[in-house]
Amino acid sequence: MINKHLLIVFHSQSGSTTRMADAVISGAKNTDINNVDIRVKSALEATSHDLFWADAFILGTPENFGYMSGALKYFLDRVYYDCEGKINGKAFALFIRAGNDGSGAISSIRRILSGLSVKEVQEPILISGEFDEMQLADCEELGLTLAAGLEAGIF
Repeated sequence: MINKHLLIVFHSQSGSTTRMADAVISGAKNTDINNVDIRVKSALEATSHDLFWADAFILGTPENFGYMSGALKYFLDRVYYDCEGKINGKAFALFIRAGNDGSGAISSIRRILSGLSVKEVQEPILISGEFDEMQLADCEELGLTLAAGLEAGIF
């Protein structure tokens, strides 16, 4: 069986989004998943080649000023025209660490990704306000869901 590829791209300033990413990565690397390769990149390092490699991707960002982080916006700016018309239909999901309600970050990312014709396959995982350790399980489930869906051929 040919392995599928899951890309996880995120940015974190204070470390709480990194904790969310670590949980997503842990879920994606669940020992029950055998045929999915995981690639993790910071938003400042990831390129369009990473998106071409991926069969699905997960993006993570803190909410900054009611928007996605500048680093994630920079990533999307860098890859958009390279990927336009070339990654149509790929599955994606989001995780957001928000100080407010996260809606601005989510809507801005969705707006950009809609131009790439990719498919959101799960509602975003959002931790807003005080950091909620219990929601890290939701992050882990997000990684597991995307990896298991890839392995099963659902995405």
